[in-house]
Amino acid sequence: MTDDLTDSLAAALAGARHSRDLSVSALADRSGVSRAMIAKIERGEVQPTAALLGRISGALGITLSELIARAESTGAGGRVARFGDQAVWTDPETGYHRRSVSPGAGGPIELVEVELPAGVRVDYPADSYSFTHHQIWVLDGELTFVEGAETHHLAAGDCLQLGTPVACAYVNESAGPCRYLVALARRGA
Repeated sequence: MTDDLTDSLAAALAGARHSRDLSVSALADRSGVSRAMIAKIERGEVQPTAALLGRISGALGITLSELIARAESTGAGGRVARFGDQAVWTDPETGYHRRSVSPGAGGPIELVEVELPAGVRVDYPADSYSFTHHQIWVLDGELTFVEGAETHHLAAGDCLQLGTPVACAYVNESAGPCRYLVALARRGA
C-alpha cells in the first residue's frame, strides 16, 4: 500500500465513522479493534491488514471493497469500471491482493477479484458480511473456505454460496496462488 493510499484510507475510514456519528470508542466496541489501532489507522500511522479492515468495515456496515473504493475515490459515477481505474489493495502482512471490479463500489452488487498467495489465511468475523449475500467463485487454484464449523474445499470453477453469517476464513493450503471472485449483494436488494 502506498503512502498516498495509507493517507486516503485513513481519511475514508474517519469519514465513514463520522458520517455514522460514531466515536473511536464506539467503533472499537463494535469492531473488536482497539481504540489505539483505529486512531493509528485514521492518522495514517499504520498499514492495516485485510482482517483488521474487514472487522472495521463490517462494524461500519459497509464492505471492505466500498471502504477501499472510497479511499481510491473510485466509488463515484460511471457505469464502466476500466481495469486501470479499479481500486486495488494489497494486504501488507499477507500479500492478499484484491481488486474492486464493479463500477460504483457500494452499489447493490459488488464484484471483487482476489489473489491469495500460497500458505496464506485471512480471517473475517461474521459482521464483515452480515449485511450481504455472498458467493465465492474460484477462478484459478484451490481455496479452502472455513465457514464456522464447516470447511469447503474448492477448486477452479467451483462456486460457493455462503450461509448464515458466521466467522470465516479464506485459506490457501496449496503451493501456488489462488484467484477467486467474490460476488456481494446487499441483503434486501
